[in-house]
Amino acid sequence: MLSQELTNNSTPFAHSFGNDVSAAVIGASGGIGSELVEALCKLPSVTRIYAFSRTKPQFSNPKILASTIDLEKEDTVAAAAGAIGAENSALDIVIVASGILHKQGFLAPERSLKDVDPESLSAAFRVNTIGPLLVAKHFHPLLPKTKKSVFAAVSARVGSIEDNHLGGWYSYRVSKAGLNMGIKTLSVELARLRPLATCVGLHPGTVATKLSEPFLGRAHKGHVFTPEVASTNLLQVISTLNQKDSGFVLDWSGKRVPF
Repeated sequence: MLSQELTNNSTPFAHSFGNDVSAAVIGASGGIGSELVEALCKLPSVTRIYAFSRTKPQFSNPKILASTIDLEKEDTVAAAAGAIGAENSALDIVIVASGILHKQGFLAPERSLKDVDPESLSAAFRVNTIGPLLVAKHFHPLLPKTKKSVFAAVSARVGSIEDNHLGGWYSYRVSKAGLNMGIKTLSVELARLRPLATCVGLHPGTVATKLSEPFLGRAHKGHVFTPEVASTNLLQVISTLNQKDSGFVLDWSGKRVPF
């Protein structure tokens, strides 16, 4: 359930973005992405949400315009951005919630170097690193030049180089570390192109989704969020962002995750 902190029009979210907010969520059929769309719908200040995923997501709220994007096919990303631009619409918030950790019969977190496979590593990079950068490439012109906006990509603490004390999970770790560097580099360019934009990575914590389901046994029960709670946490972080946060990765509580 969304906290009053978010749903009240006099709260930081409304103060940050105004009362006619447009948002786009890429990865809108995933566990976190779908809940982000639903949570945005409940915010009075949000009037339009563009929801994208590989297969067209199903939502009933009239605020939502659903369509398809395949992060591994740049033409679909360009077409989606072009369709929004053709409406003369600007986007106050763009969130990339897509990610891949495992895929049955093809990709699994590596326990050691002997498990590293070039195709699996490439697949992780295509979705976790290259995909969000393609979204930034085609969607950043839709961010307004004269008001606050946010470009955010869901990252992960396991992408932190400094915080890596366990090893393993080569594909996921390396691709998320690449995403974090992409976010940092993008923030430098956006500072010139869209000086009021903030660009961040977001670590949602451990969330009970299909992505993390096989590994939840390792997590303490009190440290696993439902997708609904995780989405609320991330929107609360987004509502308080400013330029000093740009280029960094923040966790679900708003604390910086070391690179």
